[in-house]
Amino acid sequence: MTQLSDRYTPQEVEDRIYQWWEQAGYFKAQDQSTKPPFAIILPPPNVTGFLHLGHALDHTIQDCMIRWKRMNGFNALWLPGSDHAGIATQSVVERELKKEGVTRTELGREKFLEKVWDWKKQYGDRIYRQMRRLGDSCDWDRAVFTLDEGPSKAVRRVFTTLYKKNWIYRGQRLVNWSGPLETAISDLEVEYKQIKGSIWHIKYQVEGTSDFLVVATTRPETLLGDSAVCVHPEDERYAKYIGKNVILPLLGRKIPIIADTYVDREFGSGVVKITPAHDFNDYKIGKTHNLPFINILTKRAEMNENAGPYKGLKVQEARKRVLEDLKAQNLLEKEEPHTLNVGHCSRSGAVVEPFLSEQWFVKTEHLSVPARRVVESGTTQIEPESWTKVYLHWMNIIEDWCISRQLWWGHRIPAWYCDKCSHITVAETDPSKCESCGSTSIRQDEDVLDTWFSSALWPFSTLGWPQETEKLKTFYPTSVLVTGHDILFFWVARMMMMGLEFMRDVPFRKVYLHGIVRDSQGRKMSKSLGNSVDPVDMIEKYGADALRFSFLAHIHSGKDFKFSEQRTEGYRNFMNKIWNATRFSLTNLQDFKVPTEGTAAMPDKAQLTAFDQWIITKLGRTEKTVEEALEQDRFSDAATALYSFVWYEFCDWYIEFIKPVMNGPGGSEKQNTQLVLAQVLNRVMRLLHPFVPFISEELYQKLPIKGEACIVDKYPNTRNDRELLALGSDTAAYEVEILKEVISAIRNVRGENRISPAIKINVRVSPSDAKAQKVLLENRNAIVTMGRLENLDISAEGSLSKCAVVPVAVDGSQMQVIIPLEGLVDIDEEIKRIQKSVEKLNKDIAGLSGRLSNENFVKNAAEDVVEADRKMLEQNKAQLSSLQDALKRLQS
Repeated sequence: MTQLSDRYTPQEVEDRIYQWWEQAGYFKAQDQSTKPPFAIILPPPNVTGFLHLGHALDHTIQDCMIRWKRMNGFNALWLPGSDHAGIATQSVVERELKKEGVTRTELGREKFLEKVWDWKKQYGDRIYRQMRRLGDSCDWDRAVFTLDEGPSKAVRRVFTTLYKKNWIYRGQRLVNWSGPLETAISDLEVEYKQIKGSIWHIKYQVEGTSDFLVVATTRPETLLGDSAVCVHPEDERYAKYIGKNVILPLLGRKIPIIADTYVDREFGSGVVKITPAHDFNDYKIGKTHNLPFINILTKRAEMNENAGPYKGLKVQEARKRVLEDLKAQNLLEKEEPHTLNVGHCSRSGAVVEPFLSEQWFVKTEHLSVPARRVVESGTTQIEPESWTKVYLHWMNIIEDWCISRQLWWGHRIPAWYCDKCSHITVAETDPSKCESCGSTSIRQDEDVLDTWFSSALWPFSTLGWPQETEKLKTFYPTSVLVTGHDILFFWVARMMMMGLEFMRDVPFRKVYLHGIVRDSQGRKMSKSLGNSVDPVDMIEKYGADALRFSFLAHIHSGKDFKFSEQRTEGYRNFMNKIWNATRFSLTNLQDFKVPTEGTAAMPDKAQLTAFDQWIITKLGRTEKTVEEALEQDRFSDAATALYSFVWYEFCDWYIEFIKPVMNGPGGSEKQNTQLVLAQVLNRVMRLLHPFVPFISEELYQKLPIKGEACIVDKYPNTRNDRELLALGSDTAAYEVEILKEVISAIRNVRGENRISPAIKINVRVSPSDAKAQKVLLENRNAIVTMGRLENLDISAEGSLSKCAVVPVAVDGSQMQVIIPLEGLVDIDEEIKRIQKSVEKLNKDIAGLSGRLSNENFVKNAAEDVVEADRKMLEQNKAQLSSLQDALKRLQS
């Protein structure tokens, strides 16, 4: 049996173990299998990206799921991929070209795309390498890129099909626009920043009168594109003006005064300016009232000819000039400081402008209905359930989706314009002539599709669609989608719509949403705050397992995650604890004889010590807790149960309890304990594996009882290996819990009173019943050894004066652990300690009493919960009484 090194060094283990897993093919799923399928499609990270903490959290959850299912006998597929990330990738390459003094337009489309593909070949696998370091057990041979041939065919099929149904159209609408990039961008690429600005009150003269209507705005330059001013139809102050005109300041155009219930008459003056071509709310009013749409911006976000004398100015320059001119003409009534949320392009950093432009759109009216119904019916469940309402609300108010981008990198729109008859030919394969007039003078649309368009097809395009492949039949619908709640609308909803339209089934049975990763103070991570954390740095410092466990032990679906490096360091200590406990165990299993065929795998229960029966009982309970938690995606509950069992029950107690046996003369008792130790270790490694795969596999391979690999061994649960769990005993559990409580009480008093471990002390334990007394008498040696005692008196009689008295309660048995303190400690300090305990117990009793006196709680809570509270209340009252007596004795 191989001996372990003195300390765990993740850097010496992780890469070696991962390479072995991958080379052995343990991550591979089968297109055809008798095993039940379980599939997760990885949300494709940007090809430009580095692994960030959000990825690390997201991937850890998925890897835990996939490893657990794989160990439970499923044909488990975790399909990786990466996204071409149109704007992000094009921007990166353009920045590289800029260093060489070249622009993409100078280079030309074809040569520029060659440069981007070269960049992708050089850097595209970077994030895959980082994912491997985290332990992602993806089926790497299936990795897909959104611009691969398969997904590209799927994109064209979907586009042409929807176009022929008139569900894709080209039209002029208002979109988010990035001037520096000269493209429409998605809502997800708009980052809102709080800016200290102003609100300006501008006077519009009513035509033919000396009256003025005052309008408040934060964007005065947009008045150049105003089509109307608007008041509430029931606002008596302005009723006489409805239907008349005002004179547009600076440009002198006449624009109508209209009425619409959209206006909040209580806000400001109750008059608003309507600029349909540069405001999303105004756009709707413009459509309703058939107003002209006056665009005042160029594609570079500079003022155009409709801005009159301000043509050619950038937006901020135009704002400054407009304000100066308004002031000069006495049309600026006042300026007030105002803080606003201003949208900025996440790629260029520029302010995003609402911009009227010709774009391609998907009609969502028909697609959204089935996508709403499958969630309402529970065919697809969203976890946490609170996000179901958000999803349904959004699907009820969904608008048409802008799918075109003014870029070169991406899926080029498969539409060709005829120069002769202006017909648009949309086809899956490049046409040679116009389908209407037959002219060969056709040219393809210059734009590419929104990255989210190809991503919306991801659950089936990655599995070979539009071909009817075996993998598509096996793994679609996928089992679960794990992603952040911030892209529920941008991605999840669109996958639902496309999956139902083209596969006639949902893309996934369940959606598990997690929050975003924040720093320990709850702030969003950003470069400007200096609080960003590189997960690769954390892996190098603490190991991948510590980072993974820090996520899984504290993740709650739907809630944002507060990352703490200190916590990650703490879980590195947990890895060391596991390592050291295994090292001790292996040292004491050197002479262990592994049961061979024909011999009993486990002895009879009667041949096992109470400690062996107790650890088996605890193991069984832990397995049940973990099993139930993982089935319900309660990762933190599962991780916490494992941590508690491994650290406290197995390492701190069981190993200590069995040391006398291991150091003893040997014989059947030692052999039986060795067998229990070996079996428990084996199950512990398998239980831990989905959470901390590297250390569990490394240690599993060193065990005397093991299979081929931990990654493909059975996951322990209460249904398998019942032979071992049957050896547990509630009686043994009761006995060992008494010993634990008594020894803990002795150790706590030692620690609180700073009594040196070298000093052996006298202790008296006073049990309330014969059952507890029997346990104490039979295990006197264990208490003396582990409590470092000079003498142990198990008796109800004796003086309590100047003693520390600690009440102990286990399953109805009450005991007092009595430690004479005179000559050992400061009596005054002990009095303070007891007073603090009394104070805490009083609070606990008040809380339990309040809960149990609440009729709704007693009526609605589970019976076992109510009963547990009642039992705890009784125990707390008994402990309080004992402490109060002890306090009186010390004070006397």
